[in-house]
Amino acid sequence: MKTTKAYKLLRVRKNGTIGSLFINRKDILPIGKWLDAEDHPTKGFAHRPGWHGMKMPFAPHLSPNGRAWFIVRLKDIEIIERPASQGGIWFLAKKMKIVERM
Repeated sequence: MKTTKAYKLLRVRKNGTIGSLFINRKDILPIGKWLDAEDHPTKGFAHRPGWHGMKMPFAPHLSPNGRAWFIVRLKDIEIIERPASQGGIWFLAKKMKIVERM
C-alpha cells in the first residue's frame, strides 16, 4: 500500500516521550512503529476519526509551546481541505508511522 509523507505537530513531554495534542493525550506514541487509528469521540472536538497529518509543517492556529513537528508516513488517507488559517490541506489516515523529529 502506498504511503504519503506528512507532518504532525506532537506534544513533547518533559521526560522526552511524545503524544497527541488533544485526543488521547496520555498515550505515548512510539517512533518507527505503524499505529492503527482509533476512534475516540471527544466533547468539544469535531468527530474526525483517524490520524491527522499536514501537507506542510504549518498550523498557525496551534501554539508551538511544548510541541514539535515530526515527519510521519500515512497509509489509507483522506484529504480534507481546511482554511489557510488552519494549515490548509489536512490528511486523515487509518495508519501512521512517526519517522523523525524535524
